Amino acid sequence: MGGLGTGEILLILAVVLLLFGGRKIPELMKGLGKGVREFKSASNGESETTEDKPKA
Repeated sequence: MGGLGTGEILLILAVVLLLFGGRKIPELMKGLGKGVREFKSASNGESETTEDKPKA
């Protein structure tokens, strides 16, 4: 099983650009980043309320 090459990645990016358009992609990436951030904090055992408190 091989990994993705440069050509395959460019093809995937072109298809995503055609499907969603240039204006929608930044919103999708923002949502993806927020999801990853929440997943990391949940896997570390942190809650949203601990982010507001200063760390000692």
